[in-house]
Amino acid sequence: MKTFRLLAVGLVIGVVGYWLLGPGPSSRLGAAEPAKVGSATSSARAALDAPRPTPATTPVPTGTSATPPAPDAGSAAPAPASAAGALLLPVQGIGADQLQDTFTDARSEGRVHDAIDILAPNGTPVLAVADGTVEKLFDSVRGGLTVYQFEPSGRYCYYYAHLDRYADGLAEKKTIKRGEVIGYVGSTGNASPEAPHLHFEIHVLGPEKQWWKGESINPYPVLKGQQAL
Repeated sequence: MKTFRLLAVGLVIGVVGYWLLGPGPSSRLGAAEPAKVGSATSSARAALDAPRPTPATTPVPTGTSATPPAPDAGSAAPAPASAAGALLLPVQGIGADQLQDTFTDARSEGRVHDAIDILAPNGTPVLAVADGTVEKLFDSVRGGLTVYQFEPSGRYCYYYAHLDRYADGLAEKKTIKRGEVIGYVGSTGNASPEAPHLHFEIHVLGPEKQWWKGESINPYPVLKGQQAL
């Protein structure tokens, strides 16, 4: 009986010892659990430690810039206003430095000249100041042999007076070119034979486009290149 008690006590001590000294709680939970927890922690750290992705940007094509391209060096520059409205001097051989402003000079019967007189020897060629059309050939008491020329837009009329004669072939409705001879300096009308000259006017035409009627503007600064039409 005493021996049986000793065996029972030994068995109890063995069980307790095994419980205290055997594998820990983690092994009793199963090998899969720690591995699962460790896997989650590693994934989270990997996500935190990984380099942050660079935000995607739209690639800029090679050779472009944010500023507008410079104008092509070979492109024609816009013509200055003075060049766009320049007229040819209407008397051959006369330079701009020889012109005199007679636009406001007084004339008989209280009239104002409203024109420029260009002195030149009798028979000097008279040139068309610009492209246009011969609107009217007229022989008047004051102007003598005259030419009324309309420019292509129909805004301006150019008036040439005191001509000695017209150029051969000149006729109404004929298209003429800048620099074309349209007549010759003279002293017809009320001009003095001792001072042959070209009487030249510029008119701004009204909506009716009447060759004999328009608002006169001073030809002097236009022919000098100081003012554009």
